[in-house]
Amino acid sequence: MKLLGISASPRKAATDYVVREALRIAGEIAEVESEYISLRGKKLNFCIHCDHCIRKGECVHKDGMLEVYPLLIWADAIIIGTPVYQGTVSGQAKVMMDRCRAIVAKDIHLLRGKVGAAVAVGGDRSGGQEIAIRTIIDFYLINEITPVGGGAFGANLGAVIWSKDKKAEGAAADSEGLKSIHKVVDRLIWVALRNGSKGTNQPWQV
Repeated sequence: MKLLGISASPRKAATDYVVREALRIAGEIAEVESEYISLRGKKLNFCIHCDHCIRKGECVHKDGMLEVYPLLIWADAIIIGTPVYQGTVSGQAKVMMDRCRAIVAKDIHLLRGKVGAAVAVGGDRSGGQEIAIRTIIDFYLINEITPVGGGAFGANLGAVIWSKDKKAEGAAADSEGLKSIHKVVDRLIWVALRNGSKGTNQPWQV
């Protein structure tokens, strides 16, 4: 099973820690080949809805997304982690999701069969984590990726972390949040294996 973890934080802090922790936990649960990518420091241009991808089969922008596209296609399962900004996902997370229009314009079913989960990190206990998670789930649904949460009693929609604005140290101290990561990763692997890990895994040239 091929598992991709994406940190959509513009800084090296709590989100990096929790995505890496999710990948570590996955390796304890099952035999996985994991890849990690951070959007920190990458040039990510906004989708401008120019329809170049529809006409030409490629995105008009040549930027940091060229590193992300092949990994999304490679993966059987995906974990997107985001910090909470203004009650929802980070700008980096939103741009990344918007820019995936380019690869599904080339093949509308390119991401079909993959499984996805979400992790949201907030400085406040109720800072918008579930709203951020729902935004990521919407992205999965639109692109035919099967979204999973952690099940009832603790991680319904996804993993929720309260960092208390203390970066990775704060995230690591959130014992309930770490339990939610375990629940979500366990469910992600369970569903992916029962799907047969049948992502398309086709090469895609930009």
